[in-house]
Amino acid sequence: MEGRCLRMGNKLKCDLLPGAISFATVFVFALSLQAEGTESGVDISRPAQPRTLTLAEVKQTALERNWDLLAAKSGIDAATAQLIVTKEYPNPIVSLTTMKIDAHGQGNGTTLGNSFWNRSYDTIAAVSQLVEIGGKRGQRQASARSGIVGARARFYDARRLLDQGVTKAYVAALLAQENMRTLRESAQLLQREAGIAEIRFKAGDISDSDRKQIEINAGRFELDARTAEVTAASARITVEVLMGIEHPRGDWAPGNSLDELAVSSARASTSKPGAFRPDLLAAEADLRKSQFDLKLQKALRIPDPTFLVQYERNPPGPPGPDTVGLGVSFPLPLWNRNGGAIRAAQTAQAQAALQVGKVQAQVVSEITTAELAYNDALERRQRYLTQIRPKSEQVRKTLAFAYEKGGASLVDLLTAERDDNEVRLATAQAMSDSAMAAADLAAARTVFTEAELTPPK
Repeated sequence: MEGRCLRMGNKLKCDLLPGAISFATVFVFALSLQAEGTESGVDISRPAQPRTLTLAEVKQTALERNWDLLAAKSGIDAATAQLIVTKEYPNPIVSLTTMKIDAHGQGNGTTLGNSFWNRSYDTIAAVSQLVEIGGKRGQRQASARSGIVGARARFYDARRLLDQGVTKAYVAALLAQENMRTLRESAQLLQREAGIAEIRFKAGDISDSDRKQIEINAGRFELDARTAEVTAASARITVEVLMGIEHPRGDWAPGNSLDELAVSSARASTSKPGAFRPDLLAAEADLRKSQFDLKLQKALRIPDPTFLVQYERNPPGPPGPDTVGLGVSFPLPLWNRNGGAIRAAQTAQAQAALQVGKVQAQVVSEITTAELAYNDALERRQRYLTQIRPKSEQVRKTLAFAYEKGGASLVDLLTAERDDNEVRLATAQAMSDSAMAAADLAAARTVFTEAELTPPK
């Protein structure tokens, strides 16, 4: 016999032809394929393993690349720029005016001469400067500083919500993966029972319908496992979106286990004096900003003077070719007393005060709700792990053994398998609920002090 070996992708296919093919030929050809794959950066000896990401790694990437968080951070830059604007003084105005030019072209010469500087033109150079009074600059700067505190508080609140969202999305991916594993195990168990049923069918112990019913249930579990696999991929893609990945594919595997995250305790509220939730600090900063804005609008009723210094050249005099003038001007507040802007600022202040009360109630409500949900989730998880799950598994094993020996009916076996599958899924759900409740409680208890949010002057 002779033969030939052909490469098809990363596989080796050998066809036997008349004549003998030596084992050494096949072995050398396989080594050449492996060496070629190694040089090209492709390992054909083993399938590519998906990368593993822990929850800490996912959070770190999300803090660096999440689009919503980056947008919240840009709000701090915008508020800082506004403070810079309030610290800048209005620019002076420079004017140069030349008058009394002879329109008939007969000349404007004087006894001093006929140069431009000595002609009888009336040339005025003036500089004017607006001066704000009534504390307007101070109110603007105070409002801008409150805006920075509010922007920083909203940024940290966005971080708080992002941390919560990433944790819950990661837990959802773990739950989907655990459901997929549970369904596959259930399918494998029923496939094993189907093999036993095949033996009993040939021995005449069970009917053909019983044998097919086990195969149908095993096939249904296998289809459910495939659906769970798609759900797990979708959950991983959701995590990648929160991470700021531009082209999410879900080609990674969680590095933490569901049980590991389920037993993690929620972060206790800190005892820092004057510490509050960042969303409440943002609402309070907005209230202070509205108060300063109202004071500013009331101060705008005071007219700001504009001081003028001018130099006039009008030869030949008298009293002389050069004079200096001083002046001041300001608007008369006769028709406009800034009433509309003051009323709008008062409305904005009232709305900000209502928002503070609303956020305060939300903070208390979220903390209370999160504590109740966390305690309930811990209790359910404990009962499933220590009571319900062990009993369900014992019942399934007992009925499976009895069915193998002919001491249990098919209906009892399928019921036990289905109930045990549901209990295992419910146990995974209880662990997921515990981890998510811990994330909600940690987010509800996240606090900062105003000093931590106030930038240095």
